[in-house]
Amino acid sequence: MTTEFFMPMKKVPTVTHQQKQVTVVKDKPVFYEPAALKAARAKLMAHLGQHKPERPYHRPVRLIVKWCFPITGKRQDGEYKATRPDIDNSQKLLFDCMTDLGFWKDDALVVSLIAEKFWARLPGIYVRIEEV
Repeated sequence: MTTEFFMPMKKVPTVTHQQKQVTVVKDKPVFYEPAALKAARAKLMAHLGQHKPERPYHRPVRLIVKWCFPITGKRQDGEYKATRPDIDNSQKLLFDCMTDLGFWKDDALVVSLIAEKFWARLPGIYVRIEEV
């Protein structure tokens, strides 16, 4: 089974899962998502929901993700983006959204990950899931 799609977005989310906040209520820490993280999660959920496979993956998968950010300055289409957000932090929010939507039983099934960041004329996120 293979799932492949591109989600065009004028503004690719740059907020990461690492940006959760903590407060203290009755002497106990309580973690929460700030508004920007909630908005990024909602955007990803809306876009990903259109591409949910008919049945979830139950076998190990390779996930290929290409983050395509809008070109700024003197950047070229297809040039690698070596600035924030950090690619590893971006993956966590994407994985969580895909798990919540039922792309797979658990993101532990992702045994191979190829993730890249680019500057692009057409911004968005390319995703390919393939059983291995």
